Amino acid sequence: MTVARVLVVDDNRTNRDLMTYLLRAFGYEAEGAADGLAGLEAARSGKFDLILLDMLMPGIDGYEFARRLRADPQFTATPLVAVTALAMTGDRERIMRAGVDGYIAKPIDPESFIDEIEPYLPAPARAATHALAQACVERRSEPPEENGPLMLVVDDVAVNREFTRAALTPFGYRIVDAGSVDEAIALLERAHPAIVLCDLHMPRRDGFALLDYVRTERADLREVPFVFLSATGWEPSDRRRGVALGAAKFLRRPIEPDRLRAEIEELIVTHGKDSRR
Repeated sequence: MTVARVLVVDDNRTNRDLMTYLLRAFGYEAEGAADGLAGLEAARSGKFDLILLDMLMPGIDGYEFARRLRADPQFTATPLVAVTALAMTGDRERIMRAGVDGYIAKPIDPESFIDEIEPYLPAPARAATHALAQACVERRSEPPEENGPLMLVVDDVAVNREFTRAALTPFGYRIVDAGSVDEAIALLERAHPAIVLCDLHMPRRDGFALLDYVRTERADLREVPFVFLSATGWEPSDRRRGVALGAAKFLRRPIEPDRLRAEIEELIVTHGKDSRR
């Protein structure tokens, strides 16, 4: 059995990237298409277990996409789920009449997104993906390599922490994670990371609070590279404040695993050569 393959058709890049990001974090294979025509071409060129579809797109919208897809005999049984912000009276009924199997409202909730789409996946594909995810969990329970760089990951959203772990542990990184600034400070009492990767907006205390703590109260950690990774846009004032406190990088989520790894490796190599950073 192979893991489930999901096609995401959405003209909004932020929405498309977020959905593919979440899917990959949970072990699914995910591909994105930026419009209806590209989505139809992708669907016909590869076998997908599920298609997630925005309804309002320029050119071929979701309704026309569904009509053309269902007209092809090979796709009559392919699960098709609308992911849309449409909420007016009658919208849901019109969407369901278009030939889709289900409906998920935007903005999506990262914490519940996977649970919402899984009922539409064929049982064999869902089982294979869960088996792979469980194997990854079991591998992570094994003792990490002693000489790999230790990273502290701080984020109040569990799926974001899981994504970082999945992206970096295969390359030798050791990960400790925290769901809040208070948890992170407690971890730092017994762990000395080579780098800190931190979300900005979190309940109670934000990423700036952790950066301020590291730079002002922990002399042993002042030279450790501190990276902000956030799904929100970086305002100039945020960057100025972060630079003033000593942030090394500002990255925006969603981010491809290869790029995240490259950004982290660059900092670790640079920090190793220049202890003043």
